[in-house]
Amino acid sequence: MARNTSRSAAGKPASAASFSQQLDQQLCFALYSTMLGFNKVYRDLLKDLGLTYPQYLVMMVLWERDDLTVGDISERVFLDSPTLTPLLKRLQSSGLVDRTRSAVDERQVLVTLTDAGRALRSRASHLPQCIATAADMPVAEILDLRDRLLALRGRMFDHAAA
Repeated sequence: MARNTSRSAAGKPASAASFSQQLDQQLCFALYSTMLGFNKVYRDLLKDLGLTYPQYLVMMVLWERDDLTVGDISERVFLDSPTLTPLLKRLQSSGLVDRTRSAVDERQVLVTLTDAGRALRSRASHLPQCIATAADMPVAEILDLRDRLLALRGRMFDHAAA
C-alpha cells in the first residue's frame, strides 16, 4: 500500500501539484550534486592517505570496531558484498587490513586492521575538520543537517521496504 508522507514546509501533506519537474528543484538532485562536491573535497584530502572515499568509509568502521565480518561492514557502509569484496582486497594489498576466514563459520570473512591500518587513523584525524571548513557552516548547523539527513535516509529505506 503506497503512503503519501511528503510534507510541505508548513508540515502539511504536500500535493503532487506543488512539486516542480525542473532539475534544480529536485531534492534528489540537490543531494546528488552536493555529494559530487563532497567527493571532490574528499578526493583531494584522501589522495595523501592513498584511499578512495569508499575505502575511507570502511576504514572508519574498522577504526570504531576492529575484527568485523564483511557482512557487518556491508551493513554499516551500505555497500553490497560484490562491491565491498574488491575494495577490501585492495585495502589488504595496500597492507591496511587482513582478511581471514572465521574459525567458527568459514563462510564468513573477518576483516581486521593491520598496524599500518591503525596508524592511518591518526593521519586521517584532520579530515572531519577539513570537511567542516569546506562546508563553511557552524558546527551546530552541520550536526543538525546530518541528523535531518539520517532521518530522511531512514524514511526512504522504510518506504522502499514497505
